[in-house]
Amino acid sequence: MTLRALQQHLEMLQNSGIGEIYREAKDKAALLAKLKLQHSTCTLCPLHEGRIKFVYGEGNPDAIAMLIGEGPGEQENLSGRPFVGRAGDLLTKMLAAIEIKREDVYICNIVKCRPPGNRNPENPEREACLPYLLEQIEIIQPKLIMMLGLVAAQTLLQTRQPMQELHTVTHEFMGIPSYVTYHPASLLRNERFKYPAWDDLKRFRLDYDRYRS
Repeated sequence: MTLRALQQHLEMLQNSGIGEIYREAKDKAALLAKLKLQHSTCTLCPLHEGRIKFVYGEGNPDAIAMLIGEGPGEQENLSGRPFVGRAGDLLTKMLAAIEIKREDVYICNIVKCRPPGNRNPENPEREACLPYLLEQIEIIQPKLIMMLGLVAAQTLLQTRQPMQELHTVTHEFMGIPSYVTYHPASLLRNERFKYPAWDDLKRFRLDYDRYRS
């Protein structure tokens, strides 16, 4: 999806009057729950064929930070929750290491249904699901975004840069300061990535403190 397409989608949301609802913080949780149910029967891409549960997202609807991964795995497909199992446990520990509770952030993925065999979601699948993610961002209005893994970063930033370049700088998505770091599943496979990931988390925490104060 191009930047122009993203802008057109956001304009559509505003023109429909949904933006007025987003500004009412007390309605955020209810609106997210409504949209989760509304989108849970989506058939816009082939990923729905292997869906057991629609993995929309979870966390604090008033979160300062939003964490975005690539897509659900086997355990997520069974539970309907993002980032569970070993990768989810590691993500919880990563947040705890910088003194952030998992329940204080909002966690979701680029695609909401599990790709077969945990492969990377293909471009048409990402594009089909991207409007759902944009809705979530518009509702939650986070001050910071953390993109977990190369698929999430390349999709949202519309780049083919490698992780080695992407994770070292602060980006911007929809006007929101955005960080990139290694996906927890990647850290489980490659111990050597844990050191640069720790540097990413420390930089992220500095901005998090600034917006929390």
